[in-house]
Amino acid sequence: MDEVLRSSSLESALQYQGRASVTDAVRTVLERLRDEITRSAFDEATVQLAIEGISDAVQSELKRGLRYSLQKVINASGVILHTNLGRAPLPKAAIEHLAEIAAGYSNLEFDLATGGRGRRDVHAHRLFERLLGSHSYAQPANDETKPETIVVNNCAAAVLLALNTLAEGGEVIVSRGELVEIGGSFRVPEIMAKSGAQLREVGTTNRTRLSDYEKAISEKTRLLLRVHRSNFAMIGFTEQPTAPELVALGRKHHIPIMEDLGNGLLISLSGAGVQGESGLHDSLAAGIDVVCASGDKLLGGPQAGILSGRRELIERMRANPLFRALRVDKLTYAALEAVLLAYVRQDYGAIPILRMIDATSEEIRSRAEAFVHQLGSIAGIAATVAESKSILGGGTAPTATLPTFAVAIRSKRHSAEELQARLRSQSLPVIARIEDDNLLLDLRTVDPQEETSLANSLRAALS
Repeated sequence: MDEVLRSSSLESALQYQGRASVTDAVRTVLERLRDEITRSAFDEATVQLAIEGISDAVQSELKRGLRYSLQKVINASGVILHTNLGRAPLPKAAIEHLAEIAAGYSNLEFDLATGGRGRRDVHAHRLFERLLGSHSYAQPANDETKPETIVVNNCAAAVLLALNTLAEGGEVIVSRGELVEIGGSFRVPEIMAKSGAQLREVGTTNRTRLSDYEKAISEKTRLLLRVHRSNFAMIGFTEQPTAPELVALGRKHHIPIMEDLGNGLLISLSGAGVQGESGLHDSLAAGIDVVCASGDKLLGGPQAGILSGRRELIERMRANPLFRALRVDKLTYAALEAVLLAYVRQDYGAIPILRMIDATSEEIRSRAEAFVHQLGSIAGIAATVAESKSILGGGTAPTATLPTFAVAIRSKRHSAEELQARLRSQSLPVIARIEDDNLLLDLRTVDPQEETSLANSLRAALS
């Protein structure tokens, strides 16, 4: 250890990175080398080369250990809301507003008009009121019927807060066909147990009738819950009550109706070929009392849990101590406010995921053909344009696909799996998919300004 630290090749690293960081890097390199020698992975000549290269290995380890772990990647998978890649990319205006608010102080909880304390959720509520106010409860909008909206850190938190506030100690009736599990092992029965509410299952996996809900209602019933089947679909011999039917049943027995909608959709996507995906407007217009949605799904904003609905119920959630534990910070409000303003202005093209969804297959094919031409100078590969399908992802519209054209690549030296791994290891990683032994790059999820970087990463992966 001392001998390596005294080597002249590490003088600069010690000066700029500090002795503690360099020592940790040396220790990691030496432990790795000892392990490889112990496992007889090296012969004598290789050991000598490895020892001579210790300083270089330490420099590499320093670079690896001190760089950001969270880094930008290029999503060429064709999955628009890729949960593992951070879901919705933010609009330019949201990034600018976020940077402005992050760089200094703000009126997060300060009322500039009175000079007194304000409420942080006003920054989002005022815009949700404009966007949702005329669509609530199928009645003319007024102060009583306009939905109230609060924001927490994700949709799971929204569900937890609502269940704990409205049903702790009581029963919540849910169809067996809606007891779903989503990514990260989030299960409806488990979150309900954590909330203090008791699950009352009704119906069967594929068929639940309105009468099943009504038979289960008792003096213990606090809530009727609908859960959006976000990542799977049921077809065939199925049945479930419509939202208006469930609302009418709730009104009859004076029981609130809650919907875990998830998607956060604010506009119709039928023009882009996405059918059957209802949004916040639809749920509120049907009379649902509380709707839970995600900010980073089809809304196209930051991770957030949105709770909209009857003012009296939302006010109860705001007064719950859990609300403070689950609330979001100034950065989330800054990004969310910018996204909502784009909806208010009906500037849907400013929202990246809506641009991706609206892009036609012919537009994608034109870009793919130009990209193949750009790759013409790379030796050892065959690049063609192939028909394919993009998907929305993110637990939305599980059966919906968008026709697309992908760049299909075959390498003479690398298998598709090897090339995929090499792309992930670049300084700007690229996430692609494999079909029929071809590496596919779907430009629907690649910003046009990223295409040069994508080509450079591909060249480096093939070098």
